[in-house]
Amino acid sequence: MSELAQLMGADGERLYEVATHAAGPAGSLPLTDELLREAPSGDLFGLSQNVGMGWNPGRLGGKQFLLLSTQGGLRRDDGTPLALGYHTGHWEIGLLAKEAAMELTAEGAVPFAGYVSDPCDGRSQGTAGMFDSLPYRNDAAIVLRRLARSLPTASGVLGVATCDKGLPAMMTAIAGLPGLPGIIVPGGVTLPPTTGEDAGKVQTIGARYAQGEISLQEAADLGCRACATPGGGCQFLGTAATSQVVAEALGMTVPHAALAPSGQPIWLEIGRQSARAAMRMAARGWKTADIVTDSAIRNAMVVHAAFGGSTNLLLHIPAIAHAAGLRVPTAADWAEVNRLTPRLVSVLPNGPEHHPTVRVFMAGGVPEVMLHLRRLGLLDTAARTVSGVSLGETLDWWEASERREALRSRLREADGVDPDRVIMSPDRARAAGLTSTVTFPVGNIAPEGSVIKSTSIDPAVVDEDGVYRHVGAAKVYTSEQEAIRAIKAGGVQAGDVMVLAGRGASGSGLEETYQLTSALKHLPFGKYVTLITDARFSGVSTGACIGHVGPEGLAGGPIGKLRNGDLIEVEIDTIGLSGSVNFIGTADARCTKEEGARLLAERDVHPELRPDPRLPDDTRLWAALQAASGGLWRGSVYDADRIIAVLQAGMRALEAERGKEGGAEDGKGRPD
Repeated sequence: MSELAQLMGADGERLYEVATHAAGPAGSLPLTDELLREAPSGDLFGLSQNVGMGWNPGRLGGKQFLLLSTQGGLRRDDGTPLALGYHTGHWEIGLLAKEAAMELTAEGAVPFAGYVSDPCDGRSQGTAGMFDSLPYRNDAAIVLRRLARSLPTASGVLGVATCDKGLPAMMTAIAGLPGLPGIIVPGGVTLPPTTGEDAGKVQTIGARYAQGEISLQEAADLGCRACATPGGGCQFLGTAATSQVVAEALGMTVPHAALAPSGQPIWLEIGRQSARAAMRMAARGWKTADIVTDSAIRNAMVVHAAFGGSTNLLLHIPAIAHAAGLRVPTAADWAEVNRLTPRLVSVLPNGPEHHPTVRVFMAGGVPEVMLHLRRLGLLDTAARTVSGVSLGETLDWWEASERREALRSRLREADGVDPDRVIMSPDRARAAGLTSTVTFPVGNIAPEGSVIKSTSIDPAVVDEDGVYRHVGAAKVYTSEQEAIRAIKAGGVQAGDVMVLAGRGASGSGLEETYQLTSALKHLPFGKYVTLITDARFSGVSTGACIGHVGPEGLAGGPIGKLRNGDLIEVEIDTIGLSGSVNFIGTADARCTKEEGARLLAERDVHPELRPDPRLPDDTRLWAALQAASGGLWRGSVYDADRIIAVLQAGMRALEAERGKEGGAEDGKGRPD
């Protein structure tokens, strides 16, 4: 048999019994004289498409709602995989969308569904796939908005999403549809293994094995069990979980929706609750613009600080604000919020007790944290929510609800955990040593600023006054691969200052470097190493890791001029939330910070500093567009007005340059 015959398979008579016409759906469309005379042809043809897909023509009169999701993979009817998704976070969310669709249908509405799946930051760690990670958020938000606008008859949109880029993209997309009712349906979390490691720690098995910390068999066993259930975001308060928390804090979800355990009845009910909320919003004429306001953005920032959330939300919340046409929060706003707001949640990876996210949900989740914040006067409780009531009314309901009491009791019963040790009162949190979330160090290495999740610096290396101090010699790397090889091979020691430069937006798409931070977290010497980079970190990252250094090395930033052996001084006040990161000379010749700034300005860039040769053109374009839009500190967004202004200015400059060249040529051709 020929190769092509094998490919095509055996012939069979049934293959050739091809139908050439069909009777079509029974019944008739519910058309009226007014529709035929006034409605756009697209609306009319849409009805034909609806019944062509099998919808009962007698049920076409209901309001239409669009279910957008980041669903990935193909599931058999029994839930086993036919084709894998990229991650557990989007594996089960089709079930949530199904529950919402059934609720909409039962109430006479007409649901539609569209999909824009998402990648996994964990899967792409240390690979060229990470170059597409952050740029994907903007691309997905654009496509999600285009899908919503492509169903002009929709009365509302429900966005079902879970993880690191899909959920920020969904929030950004819906915020950019201010004239429609929009609801976020968070996809929940996976459970931790009964015995084993969470999905954050397990990502260090390579580094720990290379350092002799675990055996080959231990690595294999731990890796197999880390994702203990098939759906939901990871079990720690990384970007996925923090994004769910922020969605609820914005008022974009029904109450107590963030961090629910994927696949369980209480999680499935969120789909039905969200459908009811969407129909209620549409009936009342409420729009996304009524929910996502400046007050909602501020509330979300406060809740982010109280949870000790991922620093990646410093990129995503500004993007949501920009999409909604609101004031974009600045680094100064973040610093102010974090000084005012106590951290109240004890959770992976911050601690002090490393509870998985499902316990935060059981302890009361976002509304429980907001009860404490309301008492402190830190929230605008008049803000509207998609539930149809204000935030204050939502919290009143929660405080007296059967749901609250039942779930907190269940946590005591199932895990023997006091819910007030997971979500603490401000006094208890202070006594337990919980500190605020983020600090923004500046200095001659980071004149435009940087970010550190200061709450997660190991307390053992923080002085009694709450200040982390480190002076060490730099070990400079210009690729993440080079840096992780050094860690695995013993090239990094206690006391070193690792510098990873040239990995900002124009170098790598602002890659996430969790494999470095996680290795340092889980190796014995790692707490004594400081990491400084113009790249970014995963939400699960911990330790003395300073990222988002600006300007990036490839934009002329001083970080790109550092050399091996340079002395770096780092001070992070974890209580006062101030910090500095400075070049102070070499072992042979120390200098002041001011002298250091001058010396760095005089230096050439590192000879190995260059954009990654594997950087896709798509990401190069993203880097240029977001830079024109204000860069990282404005959320790495696409600001159409600013981009158009830059393009027009560039075109005028090119035309002027061509005019000069043409004039010079004319001049050469004239006789004396």
